[in-house]
Amino acid sequence: MNRIPGLYITTTENKGRGIFTAFDIQAGSVIEICPVIIIPESEVEIIHKTTLHDYYFRWGTDQNQAAIALGFGSIYNHSNSPNAKVILDYEAQNIIIESISDISSGVEICYNYIDDELSADKLWFDVK
Repeated sequence: MNRIPGLYITTTENKGRGIFTAFDIQAGSVIEICPVIIIPESEVEIIHKTTLHDYYFRWGTDQNQAAIALGFGSIYNHSNSPNAKVILDYEAQNIIIESISDISSGVEICYNYIDDELSADKLWFDVK
């Protein structure tokens, strides 16, 4: 696990816990490299009946597996106007969180949970 200094977890007004930065982050910076625990396809359906449903990533070239990110990886919140993105590194079995814009100290780090043209109403929760 590898992350930049100054990341911290705190409670947000509408989303529960979130990841924030104590230092400015430049666009294009790797924020965190999170190792993952891979859930095989045969066990993915079980996740939907647990609390882990809200914290897993679709995984694998066919997206038929799941992965739980260690570190802060599964705690970053969603935004329709994200300041970070997720890179799935299947070979190294890591999820990389990278800034896509400058992020000022004290700002929450968020990425868009939907990586295609689906609208926010396709999410499994209400966007606040």
